[in-house]
Order: sequence, then structure tokens, then C-alpha cells
Amino acid sequence: MKPSFKWYDYLSINIYYLGLSTLSNTMAPLVIPLLVERFVGAAQKATYYGTLRLWGLMVALLAQAFWGLLSDHNTARWGRRRPFILGGTLADLIFIAAIAFSAGLSGLAGFWFLFAMYLLLQVSSNAAHAAQQGFIPDLVPEDQRGRFSAIKAVFEVPLPVIIVSFTIGRLIGAGNMTGGIVVMTVVLMLSMLIALLVREEPLREKLATLDWTPFARLVLMTALFTIVILGLGEAIRFLGTLLVGIREVALLLIVLGAAGFIAMAIAVALGVWLSVHISIGQAARANPAFTWWVVNRLAFLVSAINLSSFLVYFLQGRLGLVREQAAGPAANLLLVLGVLVLIFALLSGWLSDRLGHKRLVALAGIVAALGVVIALAVPNLNVIFVGAAFIGAATGMFYTANWALGTQLVPKAEAARYLGISNLAGAGAGAVGAYIGGPIADFFTVNVPGIAGLGYVLLFAIYGVMFVFSVIALARVK
Repeated sequence: MKPSFKWYDYLSINIYYLGLSTLSNTMAPLVIPLLVERFVGAAQKATYYGTLRLWGLMVALLAQAFWGLLSDHNTARWGRRRPFILGGTLADLIFIAAIAFSAGLSGLAGFWFLFAMYLLLQVSSNAAHAAQQGFIPDLVPEDQRGRFSAIKAVFEVPLPVIIVSFTIGRLIGAGNMTGGIVVMTVVLMLSMLIALLVREEPLREKLATLDWTPFARLVLMTALFTIVILGLGEAIRFLGTLLVGIREVALLLIVLGAAGFIAMAIAVALGVWLSVHISIGQAARANPAFTWWVVNRLAFLVSAINLSSFLVYFLQGRLGLVREQAAGPAANLLLVLGVLVLIFALLSGWLSDRLGHKRLVALAGIVAALGVVIALAVPNLNVIFVGAAFIGAATGMFYTANWALGTQLVPKAEAARYLGISNLAGAGAGAVGAYIGGPIADFFTVNVPGIAGLGYVLLFAIYGVMFVFSVIALARVK
């Protein structure tokens, strides 16, 4: 018999996404950048932030896969998923408290303490996240999953960005970081408590022996991708040492801008090639369009994710804001981005079917690049909001149309195996853009201090070019 759902089941099955998204929308774009700046200073903040982002995202990727395997095979009487949600959230509280405590530290000791606690937070939060993702497949019949997924989308995007913008962002912007972290923690805890009310039966069917081969393959993919990013990041740092002392700003912009774009493009192309060939082997040669689809996806996300990640630093440099002063405007910009992503993600389902998935993905890349041009045109917050609106609309179009395109390119019998590689694209995007881009921004902060925010203008311009690169890669998708 099909289960009978009440209105509150739609809430309990999905609400933990609200806690997870509030946590991520507070930590990555607001709390962590400000703490890194406090520990290492303005001259090195982007480099150190990029390092933290690289390792945090790679740990998150592996942790989610690891906990997902354990959750799938959990036979506890209390259910497959809820023990991991409870345990992961309780561990989150410890590491969130430790991150709040780190605000009282200073220097590199403070940074490395923050670094360790942030990595541990990725491990614990992804234990709960991996389990939460199993609720809908476990409990909801296929013909009702659309309705539940719609509620999931509301809890993932608009509600958390509204909460962060109107409460947490304003508290942090007023210098009350502890208050902002407390509000975030309350949202996380309340979401968990409601999620624990889900009616979940223990797993009764006999499962096959746990197969760690897919996880081992993911570890290898992640390790090689990380090595590629580390190598290209070091190349950019070395180039920066060669350019120290040169006074021609235009030459520096051209050389570092070109080098940054080439390094990111190589990281995307080489990282994807290695990942695809490790995952599906010789089948990659028979389906080259799939590889180029992943390149397109990763190139776009490198820009979309890192424009948000470096937003606080960009506003500080571009508008002359001091530390926490940038948190409020950054939260409001994230609100604009989030709402437009949701609206255009929904609209694009219809548009994509009418215009074609590939055409809409190309349009998204062009509109996003235009948004970056607008945002960089003048140092004015209102103009930046207009640019952010273009980027948000384009990102919403991209998420829907790109995924629809990908589902057309993969063999139906192995869809999960193929599409799983996109998880590496999502995590790799943040790592590529932050680790390679951070030293570029810091070079101008140290060596061209007279022009406010020049390094972040160049970095955001590189992200704009990466949007164009995503369109170029799309042309190879047949």
C-alpha cells in the first residue's frame, strides 16, 4: 500500500535542508572570510581563504560519499537516516562552538585552529547531509516525489537566504558575529528536531556486502584533482614572485589575468578528463559529449560559486568597506542571487523544453558574463545589485537546463554512475576558483595598494571569462 502523507510530512521530511543551507550560507560567504582576514591580515586573506576552501570542499566530497554508504547499509531499529542526522548535528554544535571560540584567537595559530575545526565541521555536517538525502527516495513513492522536491527547493534556497540576509547578515554586519552564529545554530537545531519526527521504519531487507570500490575510486579521483589544483596554484604563486617590482599596472593585469584564466581552464579540463576516465574508463571515448558536458558544468560553477565566496572581500576592496561592514551588503546580494536562482530554475524547465537544453545553457553563460561586466562597471552598490540579478537569473537557468542536458547524454542503465561525477564538479568548482584565484587578488593588495580592490576586480573578471569558456566547451557537446 502507498503511504498516506499529511501536510506535516512535507515539512518534516524536508526541513533539515533549511538548517543545512542556513549553515552553509552563513559560514562560507560571511563568517569564515571575516575570521581568515582577522587572523592573517588583508594582504594574505584571499590566499589563505582559498587554501581553506580547497581542503574543506575536498573533505566534504569524500565525507558525504563515506557517510552515504554507511547510511544506506544502516539497520538500526531507529531507522536508516535519523541516527546520522542526530549524531552529525550534535557533532556540528561542537565544531561551530569551536569556530566561534576561534574569534578570540589571533595570528596563524588562530587560522590553523579555524582550519582544523572547519574540516571537522565538513565531516560532521555531511554525515547528516548524506542521510537527509535518503529520506525522499526511501519514503516517497515516485509519483509524489515532485511535490516533495518542490518543498525541498523552498527550504534549500529562498528561506535560508532570507533568514541569513535579514537576521544573521545584519548581526554580523553590526559586529555581532557571535549573535549571528547563535541564530544560525538555533535554526540548525530546530530543523534537526523536526526532522527526527519523520516516520522511518528500520531497514528489514537483507543487503549485499558493503562494496567500497566506488568510494575508493572517488578517493583516487579527488586526490588527482587536488594535485592538479595544487600544482596550478603553486604555478600562479611562482609567477607572482617573478612579477614583484614591476610597476606597469596594465602589464600586471594582462599577465596575471591571462595566467589565472589559463590555470583555471587547465584545472577544469584536466580535472574532468582524469575524473571521467577513472570513473567510466574506456566508455569515455565512446561518449566524448559527456566529458565536455562536465567541463561546461565545472567551468560555469567555478565562476558562480566563487563570485559568492569572495563577495565580502570584493565589497571591502571595491567599495572601501571595513571588515564586518561588508557582511550586510553581501547578505543582501546573496538574497538577490538566491531568489533569482530559484525563480529562473523553475521557469527554465518550460523554457528549456521549448528552446532546447543546449541553447538555454549557452544563453545562461552569456547572461552571466554580462552580469559580471555590469557588476564591475563602476564601484557602486546599486550597479553591483543589477549585475548580481543577471548572474542569479543565469545561474537558475543553468542549473535546470544543464542537468536536463546531462540526463540526455548518459546511458539510462548507468545514469547514477555517470551523473555522480557531477558531484566532483560541484566541489571542484569552489576549490579551483578559490585556490588559484586567491593569490592573484593578494598580489595586487600587496604590490599595487594604491588602487582599491584592483585584485578582486581582476579576479571577478577572470570568473566572467570562465563563463564564456563554459559556452565554448558547450560547443563540443553533440
